[in-house]
Amino acid sequence: MVVRPRPQYLAVILSLIALLPVTGTAQEHPQRIVSVVPALTEALFAIGASDQIVGVGSFDTIPAEIISLPRVGGLLDPDLEQIFSLRPDLVILYGSQADQIEQLTRAGIATFSYVHGGLADSLSTLRRLGARTGREAAAQQVVSMIVARLANLDSSLRGRRRPRALLVFAREPGSLRNIYASGGVGFLHDMLEAAGGRNVLAHVARESIQLTSEAILTTAPEVIIELTYNDRMTLDTQLAERAVWNRLSAVPAVRNRRVHLLLGTHFVRPGPRLAEATTAIARALHPDVAP
Repeated sequence: MVVRPRPQYLAVILSLIALLPVTGTAQEHPQRIVSVVPALTEALFAIGASDQIVGVGSFDTIPAEIISLPRVGGLLDPDLEQIFSLRPDLVILYGSQADQIEQLTRAGIATFSYVHGGLADSLSTLRRLGARTGREAAAQQVVSMIVARLANLDSSLRGRRRPRALLVFAREPGSLRNIYASGGVGFLHDMLEAAGGRNVLAHVARESIQLTSEAILTTAPEVIIELTYNDRMTLDTQLAERAVWNRLSAVPAVRNRRVHLLLGTHFVRPGPRLAEATTAIARALHPDVAP
């Protein structure tokens, strides 16, 4: 059973997570790291481990320094031959890549598994990554900064009414087909709640749910926030994509012009920019109070 904390206690719970000791077996710190997980590639740079990275995933874009690093595929198409050629002593993979983890383990190469979770899980992962790579103090500093920013945000939202919101993270461009939104678990849900919203799909015990237009009419969100990792989308395209929602004019969010399109990879990669992403969502929900 998944137990979700009430939003007003989120900052306290995250603070406790930040103070918990990192447990695990002592291991030699790696010197040649390959990462196919963009959120953790970004985290490696944030904690000062950039000189240990020898390969990154196909979808890694931040920071700019990664442009010179070899690419080794991603979640669906990891190139094990390329990974082996880089002679890594640690490979960071998604937990769902069980076959690749097994092959690397048989070859004597250590792995670090990433599994999607909530905000607290993301902070724990950052601290585990720091401990595993010999950058524990730097990772703790990053986590503490995230917690402090979220705590400040929580204080600024205290006592405010939390609008009913739908958080969409995928949709067929130019249409209202193949809409995917955050369910009631996972980091997207946690960010929405921490940003001062009430997830209209909080009752769905899944990270994501595919929605029809009819389902959105039924949930009647007061605010629709759509996330896209295409941060190079032109203004004309942004306006056109936002206008697609006008087809659901009976939805309060559409009727009251409270449909927001937020651009950036930080919304879908729970790494060092978690607080930045959460604050941006808060600005859409509470433009008059969010810092």
